[in-house]
Amino acid sequence: MVRAMTIYDIKPQFQNLLRPVCRGLAGAGVTANQVTLAAMALSFAAGSLVAWMPEKRWPLLVIPAVLFVRMALNAIDGMLAREHGMKSAFGGFLNELTDVFSDAALYAPLALVAGFHGWLVLIAVFLAAMTEMTGVVAVQVGASRRYDGPMGKSDRAFVFGVIYFVIGCGLRPGIWTDIALGVVIALLTFTIANRMRSGLKEVLAKKP
Repeated sequence: MVRAMTIYDIKPQFQNLLRPVCRGLAGAGVTANQVTLAAMALSFAAGSLVAWMPEKRWPLLVIPAVLFVRMALNAIDGMLAREHGMKSAFGGFLNELTDVFSDAALYAPLALVAGFHGWLVLIAVFLAAMTEMTGVVAVQVGASRRYDGPMGKSDRAFVFGVIYFVIGCGLRPGIWTDIALGVVIALLTFTIANRMRSGLKEVLAKKP
């Protein structure tokens, strides 16, 4: 099995930092599904700003902050579900679907920013959705939900967050953004293959 390091590996430490906030939200009656929906709403709002004003810099600088907040909310909704008795089948559907929608809402507007080749951005958005679909399909074939890297959700957030930040600070898109998106596309393709390979190996290991 190919084991690629990913930002997802630091999730337990990140969750520990957020646990007091999670307990406070649970005590206030906030549900896991409400947090999930809030993360998606925030993502759509931020992505809409970029789509509405792609020529402005300040909406681009909003995205990295939103990506960090979204990552925190995603961690919190999982802890609320697991540690505070809020786990549900509906929540499982909601969690997977809103992740894909939020990715698209945050990353696709980059295609409208002058200097980017829109088709590269859209290919990356499509492959990002396929990586999550591959992780979910692993469950269908008898494996665990696969989060293998090297270009998982957190890694994508980091890369796109950096791109948005430096463009928002005034660095013009150019060949470097084409190369960056090309690398992202290649790593997403590898991630899909890696999740398939890991899932199949897990299934085969369970057979007598």
